[in-house]
Amino acid sequence: MIQETLLPVLAVAAFAYAYRAMNAPAAYTGFVVLGAAMTTFWLNVLWGMGAQLYWERDSGNLELYVMSPAPMMGVLTGMALGGMTTTLVRAFAITITGVLMFDVPLQPTSWFMLAGVFFLTLAALYGLGMMFASIFLLWGREAWHLVNLLQEPVYLLSGTNFPVSIFPRAVAVIASAIPLTAGMDAMRQVLFRTPGLFDVWIEVAVLAGLAVVFMLAAHRCLRYMERRAKEDGKLTVRWQ
Repeated sequence: MIQETLLPVLAVAAFAYAYRAMNAPAAYTGFVVLGAAMTTFWLNVLWGMGAQLYWERDSGNLELYVMSPAPMMGVLTGMALGGMTTTLVRAFAITITGVLMFDVPLQPTSWFMLAGVFFLTLAALYGLGMMFASIFLLWGREAWHLVNLLQEPVYLLSGTNFPVSIFPRAVAVIASAIPLTAGMDAMRQVLFRTPGLFDVWIEVAVLAGLAVVFMLAAHRCLRYMERRAKEDGKLTVRWQ
C-alpha cells in the first residue's frame, strides 16, 4: 500500500509545490492530482492488460484460457474488470490523499456527468488494453519494449500534469485519440470548471466512439490471432 499510494503522492507533491511557487491557479494542483490518479489506470492497461496474455503464455496458463469454454473476449473482459477494480482502490487513495494534503478546490458542475465521463474513459482505455493484449501476444518478445515505449509519451500527450489546451491545436486533436487525453480533459472541465480543448459533450462523444472502436478492434485482433494460431501452431509456444 505504501508503494502504491505514498510514492505517487510524492510525485504529485513535486508538481503541486512547483505550481504554488509560480502562483499558478489552484486548479492546476487539482490537474496534477487527477492526472496521478488516472495514470494508474493507464499503467494497468499496459502492464495488466496489454502484456497479460504474453506473460500467461510464458507461465503456461494461456493453454488453459484457450481450452476453457469461455471466449477469449470474455476472458479479457474478466481481466479488465479485475484490474479496473483493484486499480480503482489505488486511484481513490491517491485522489483523497492529494485533495486533503493540498486543499484542492473541487467545484463539480455535475457528479453524474463526472461519473459518466470517468466510466466512458475506463471503457475506452480497457478496450484499447484488450486490443493491445492480442497484438502484443502476436509480436512476442517485443511486447516488453512496446509497453515501455507507450508509457512515457502518453504521459506527455495526455497532459498528465498540465492542461492539454497549451498544445498546438493539431497536436491536441491528434492526442485526443488517446482515451486518457479526452477523458482527463473532460473531467477537469467538470471538476474545476476550467476551459478545455473541446466542449465536454464533444469529448464524451469522442470517448464513446473510441470505446466502440477499440472493442471492435480487439474482437477483430483476437479473431486474427486465433486464425494465425491455427495456421502456425505457435500461439502457446514460449519465446516465439
